Amino acid sequence: MKKIILGISIILSGLMLAACGSVDNLSKDTSNSSGSKTKTQLTGQTNTDYYQGVIKNGHYQTSKSRGVSVSQEANQFNIKGFENGLLDISKKEFSTKKYIFQEGQYLSTNTVENWLGRQSKSNPTGLNPVKSKSTNPTTRNPIYLSQIDEQDFMTQSGKSLRLSAMTIGLGINSVDYYKKTAYGPTYQTDISDAQVKKQGKAIANQVIKRLRQRRALKNIPIIIALYKQASDDSLVGGNFFAYSMNDDGETKVSKWNKINQKNYVFPLQSNKKGPSQNDADSFDNFKSEIQGFFPNLSGVTAQAQYTDGSLSGMNISITTQFYSQTEIISFTQYIQNAAQRYLPANAPIDITVSSTEGIQSFLSRKQNEKKFSTHIFNSY
Repeated sequence: MKKIILGISIILSGLMLAACGSVDNLSKDTSNSSGSKTKTQLTGQTNTDYYQGVIKNGHYQTSKSRGVSVSQEANQFNIKGFENGLLDISKKEFSTKKYIFQEGQYLSTNTVENWLGRQSKSNPTGLNPVKSKSTNPTTRNPIYLSQIDEQDFMTQSGKSLRLSAMTIGLGINSVDYYKKTAYGPTYQTDISDAQVKKQGKAIANQVIKRLRQRRALKNIPIIIALYKQASDDSLVGGNFFAYSMNDDGETKVSKWNKINQKNYVFPLQSNKKGPSQNDADSFDNFKSEIQGFFPNLSGVTAQAQYTDGSLSGMNISITTQFYSQTEIISFTQYIQNAAQRYLPANAPIDITVSSTEGIQSFLSRKQNEKKFSTHIFNSY
């Protein structure tokens, strides 16, 4: 069985939550199993783009299985895309106006580690296939399931919170990396799209059945979402390709909702085509404009996500060699103007300007907005 590791996720779940505003006690002091009293509060909410979060005894409720994954997460974009995309799926079904977000509290570290392992006599709950004798890339049994993430959604009843919904994300490998000997070279088994979908859906049915065996989860809606992980050498993360909404008590997935998402890196490689040449040309013009005005740039790249063939988001990274604060200020202002002239309209875009010393400035535009908001980080 592959070694399972426990690590800290790249994207802190605080990004999902609004900045702490006023926090009101939801419930009176109640005694927990240890006899101590518990105070439950909310983080507050700056706008409805984000869920409120749960605070207990002054501490944010972190996940009980935070950061558990199969030890082959070399592509950090997979982790980012998995966490952010899962939250977007949850928002489709569980309104931020009605529901309160809580990190997963029902799947423990031990449970997730076992589920991510291979099935064996010592690990009968493993969701990955038994280890085969073959070490040939095309005949061995690969590791399919690589990540599990749980999101809990609460509703408020008077001054109390109760679990009212759940989302489970399953990360499925498109490539499984392995070693034939402990310290030998790394080999890989490529997993076809057909197998990714087949195995992902089969695992989902096992997961929903197991969840329903828990008393607290018997009669709540549960989303199961499937994510195809990108290979380690990919410059973008993977993408969700299907999710199911399982109503109260359902123990088997009856319907899958297809998600048509693809990720690209701009500028496009010469041998690859993007979904929109206009978007690629717009980025190229933007890049040429700012590089012509400020030659001290180490790189300008973008990760673009398309949903149903339309641009749904773009993250641009600009690496500079600036040293003075006045250069950073002037450059950020110039970027803002160039972005509004050249970059695709009507899509959310984030632009991060950084150097070896860290982030220097940040620009952002929400969907359907015209102007970019900016923030310049001062160094004192």
